[in-house]
Formats: sequence, C-alpha cells, structure tokens
Amino acid sequence: NHLSFFSGFGPFRQYLLNSSWEAVKELSKRGLGENINLQIMQLPVVYQKAKEQVCKIWTTLQPLLTVHVGLASSTTALIILEQCGKNKGYQERDACGFHPEGACCVLDGPEKIESTINMKTLWKNISVEGIDIILSRDAGRYICDYTYYTSLYYSNGRAAFIHVPPLSKSVTAEFLGKALQTIILAMLEQCGEQRE
Repeated sequence: NHLSFFSGFGPFRQYLLNSSWEAVKELSKRGLGENINLQIMQLPVVYQKAKEQVCKIWTTLQPLLTVHVGLASSTTALIILEQCGKNKGYQERDACGFHPEGACCVLDGPEKIESTINMKTLWKNISVEGIDIILSRDAGRYICDYTYYTSLYYSNGRAAFIHVPPLSKSVTAEFLGKALQTIILAMLEQCGEQRE
C-alpha cells in the first residue's frame, strides 16, 4: 500500500475559496484505488509555513509521490502541468507580508530542479473532457513555485505540481477533482514504470 500525499492552498487575495484545496478535497473523496493511501493537507499562502509543512511530509512520511495543487488566477480555464521548480527570484510578499531570505528557496540549492515525472509524456497520454491541459516550465515565483522547489529538493524530484483554474460555473470543485484523479493515476503509473 503506497502513500501518496496531496496539498492544496488556503485562501489568498480575492480567492476566499481556493480551487486548489477544493479540488484536492474532491480527489480525496474519489480516491485513487485500493493500493494508494491518499493523504491531504492544506498549505497556507506563507513561504516559511508552507516550507515547514513540506519538509515534514518528506522527513516523516516519505510518500511515493507528493502532488501539490495550486490556483492559477488566469482568465482562461486551463490545467497546467509544471515540470520544474526554480530556486531564485521570490520577491513577492506572502499573505503575512514576508518574502524568503535572499529571495530564494534553498540558499545553496541548484537553480532549478526537474520533476522525475515526465510531464510531456503525461500530457500526450491524457485528456480531460471540457478543459485544456498545457505544459509549463515556470510555476510563477510565488508560493506555488516555492513549495514545488522545496518539495523537489527534499524528495529528489518525486514531486509534481498542477495548477488549476479558479472555480466557476463550468469549472466546479467536482470537475477539478475528477480531472486530478485522471492526471494523478497517470502519474502513479509513470512512477510504477520508473521503479521497475
């Protein structure tokens, strides 16, 4: 029985209901089949606290895979698969008004870290009806990117990041939960192939 860990984010700016957390809760209701023990956690939109939580996941639980889900406040309804996390350039202040020391995640860390999940292969092999999925190599230098890099750093790349759009009439929490389920099952399959 493999443990997989999922995080969404709490409220930020005008989004009192963060679609990333709503989607993760929905995913947890649906589950990922009998072999996967699925645990979820809400991360605050605060650099230091998010980092502490992510470190805790990897040091205490050591899951097979951790998938972080974040809200992309773009106007178009897209699901974005993020391939890598970047270490530097975190100037934007978080919900508590802070940004990280040296504007970076890990002081001597590599510039960027790639996920061991090949998002391009994943992207080619999946489709979700009713929404476009795109690839990205830039998670935006805010809490999302920061969390992703931290997670990749502590897990040797065994983390993934998915950006989801804000909730709307056509994009409900239920819809996003189902989309995540499709995407993550494909990710887990890729993890399985890598292990063999």
